[in-house]
Amino acid sequence: MGFVQSPNMRSGDFLEGMLSDYVGGKTKVKAHKNGSSRLVTALTCLQFAFAVYATFLMYYMSPVVDLRTKPDFTWATRIARNMKQFIIPPHVLGRYQEAASFIRAEIPPITPSEVCENEKIDFMQKKSNDVQMIKLKRELYDEILDFQSKSISTENLAELMAMKSKWDMPGPNRPKVTVLLNHFKRKTLCSQLDSLLQQTLPFHHVWVLSFGSPNEHSLKRIVEGYNDSRISFISSSYDFKYYGRFQMALQTEADLVYILDDDMIPGKKMLQILSHVAGTEKYKNSVLGSIGRILPFRQKGFTFPSYRKFRSKEAGLYLPDPAYDITVDKIVQVDFLSSSWFLSAEHVKALFIETPFTFLTGEDLHLSYQLQKYTNAGSFVLPVDPTDKETWGDSEHRLAYVSETTVIFKDIVQVRDDQWWRALTTGYVTQWAAMYPQKIDALFYAHSVDEVKALAPLLEKFRSTVGKKAYIVVSGGNFCPCEDAAAALNWPKLVCKERRFKISDLQIGALSRTSNSEVPVLQAVYSSMKGLIKIHNPSVVITVTDIDPNVKKALKMASETNANGTALVLLPRPSVSKVLWMADLRSTALPNWNRMKLSVNIITQNRAPSLTRLLKSLSDAYYTGDEIPISFNMDSKVDEATIKLVDSFEWPHGPKTLRRRIIQGGLIRAVSESWYPTSDDDYGLLLEDDIEVSPYYYLWIKYALLAYHYDPQISLPELSSISLYTPRIVEIVKERPKWNPTEFFKRIHPNTPYFHQLPCSWGAVFFPKHWREFYVYMNMRFTEDAKANPVQIPKSRTNGWQASWKKFLIDMMYLRGYVSLYPNFPNQASFSTNHMEPGAHISAKDNVVRHDKADFEVPLLKEDFRPMLPNGKLPPASKLPSLNLFNQPVSLKGLKAAGAKLGQDVLRCDNATEIVSVDHVTGMPQQCSKFL
Repeated sequence: MGFVQSPNMRSGDFLEGMLSDYVGGKTKVKAHKNGSSRLVTALTCLQFAFAVYATFLMYYMSPVVDLRTKPDFTWATRIARNMKQFIIPPHVLGRYQEAASFIRAEIPPITPSEVCENEKIDFMQKKSNDVQMIKLKRELYDEILDFQSKSISTENLAELMAMKSKWDMPGPNRPKVTVLLNHFKRKTLCSQLDSLLQQTLPFHHVWVLSFGSPNEHSLKRIVEGYNDSRISFISSSYDFKYYGRFQMALQTEADLVYILDDDMIPGKKMLQILSHVAGTEKYKNSVLGSIGRILPFRQKGFTFPSYRKFRSKEAGLYLPDPAYDITVDKIVQVDFLSSSWFLSAEHVKALFIETPFTFLTGEDLHLSYQLQKYTNAGSFVLPVDPTDKETWGDSEHRLAYVSETTVIFKDIVQVRDDQWWRALTTGYVTQWAAMYPQKIDALFYAHSVDEVKALAPLLEKFRSTVGKKAYIVVSGGNFCPCEDAAAALNWPKLVCKERRFKISDLQIGALSRTSNSEVPVLQAVYSSMKGLIKIHNPSVVITVTDIDPNVKKALKMASETNANGTALVLLPRPSVSKVLWMADLRSTALPNWNRMKLSVNIITQNRAPSLTRLLKSLSDAYYTGDEIPISFNMDSKVDEATIKLVDSFEWPHGPKTLRRRIIQGGLIRAVSESWYPTSDDDYGLLLEDDIEVSPYYYLWIKYALLAYHYDPQISLPELSSISLYTPRIVEIVKERPKWNPTEFFKRIHPNTPYFHQLPCSWGAVFFPKHWREFYVYMNMRFTEDAKANPVQIPKSRTNGWQASWKKFLIDMMYLRGYVSLYPNFPNQASFSTNHMEPGAHISAKDNVVRHDKADFEVPLLKEDFRPMLPNGKLPPASKLPSLNLFNQPVSLKGLKAAGAKLGQDVLRCDNATEIVSVDHVTGMPQQCSKFL
């Protein structure tokens, strides 16, 4: 067996010819009689020749075998050398390599026309003929446009393009834009790439993404067909679903990213329009798109419908909506964008601050929600030029109907409904919330179930009070699950699922499930509460004083963001059930909760046991979490026991100040100089050391100030002080008859508070403006001889008082018609009492008046006073009775008339119609003012 070789043919040429004839199928063997058998024989020989050739070639070229040196293989060496003449020389192999390269070069490259596929659209754009729905949607859209045109001043496309932009086309700054095209089944890639390649603003990169797509191979061939180094194909057999494209966007080094669904074919001017708008000062902190949605509005029953509810105006809007002939001719802010997103690469990070509600859907809402929550960024649908389709971001809306969308599935609709409701109840300010800002009285916050239980009595009081609104926010997650909070409040767990404002679950764990840092908690509470406060405009945010310090900081910062004024109320747990009267205050008064600054000012000298009793009563009282400075004012003759007591006393509610005179000043100076206001919200409680206070004294002061002084709807310029004490006698009448206000006012109400022209010296809070006025008045009228005083009130014992600061205050209040507010409870039970212990006045040698302790010492209120008030609350100011110095009923106007008639003030005024008015900053008298 062998190869037939022509004498004049080289072995290499002979084999090459055989190969070419065989491979090419052009056999040159002449046909004989037995042609078939000869052909079979020839092919068999050829196969054998190839086998021998391949065997020896492999052996000869083996790196392990050295044919020249291995003696054991001399047989193989000889055969190999003899067969060498049949092996194709290297230059022949090279010719075959060149031929292969030539063949490849001759194959034409793939062109888009060869690989592109296009969706077949053989139907018209869907149009609704539902007259009612068209009317409802148009009405809602017009309301939204009207609101936004007034609140944010919307622009049409021409106006937007006329705005100054960082990315103006003629300028040197051209943005780098990375476009991400996410593809699964639709056959639209070529249409998108064609549009992007013709953009008036060239793109930087295009990333075609194929995650788990059954069309991966064809998509890859399309990208290869375009043969553009700026266009890349990125694929994965794993389906990263809707969030994957945003995860990829994090990798870009471009200035801006444009993320498109596979049903969006942008017009050729879109990149230029989007970049220009994104570069303006007004919209630089925004995400822009071509399709958006307005989330549901609240229904009449105070619930929210599904966003897919049919024939409902409150279900929201899809914008633009060709089915209802709704086009966007002015930029419109929406609650979230769909199908396309244009934003800065930096803003993409916001999508991943919180763990999404689900990865199965809803990335569109989650992006807008997170951007607003953490960067204050808005979501906007750009307007179009209806005559120029190249300005449209969605130039072929029918593509949306080509492939079935998941958002119409019932289970997906439910998930998305749950998602947007969760966003709204954790601070997402939707267009409904912006258009219809709510007004509630109180928003409670609890970070644990124990805090829910502590706040429950006050929350229930607010919710059960007619005309009041209050909701509670809980941290959620592992801190305070909504269901546990509902159980603690004896509410059905269903409240956690209802689309109705009552309880909000922040689900704090969604931010960082494994972090031990306080930062995620602080950030989540602050950002959510900031939004909720903006939505509901509560007068107060209420929580407990001992809440986590970081949560307290977050609540404080969130409350301060509300321009309408929201006060953060931090209540000690024991006081929560004692301040149920908060629910009876007007919403206009509640924001002033923290405005007042009360200081306790104690006048003491050498009654250490009395002072000990007073300090204990102050320490045992209920407080509302306010800072309350305390000062001790000691005359020069203070004893050692008092100094040590004052020095060792610990006051947890504020700073402690000690003052000691060098020269003995006496009681008139000790009291009047013990306090001077630092602002118009600074109030002074003056207490001599033989006074004792009720546990409710501070709550009475706080309640009265908020009800009668810090309510903008109430004007009481005559009110100059609030008494803690209820007198049992008529003090300024010579006979000092006994007096019982409970009996006196029984026709009105036995326990009504009342106004009295007599100031109290046995526990009272003095107002800053009137105290400044009193300082100036006493300075102008002080005389050592009481008889030389020009003010002589008819039938008043005060005319003969000598070393008494109270005498000058009585004179001023009488002349100018001022009053003090007094409590009135059974048996004259009060918020302070006077133990009538020996001092500068009581039992003094020069005091001819003898005092019966029973006439002055009254019982202290040891139980909550609120239930004893008329209807369980402080009456309106207009319903309070007023008395003159002699305990006679006189109107406030009548009190002023009596002072004007006396005509003995520092300025001469009309005795019938005028009294002195002062500069409340300096206390100096300015002019005479009419009071009628």
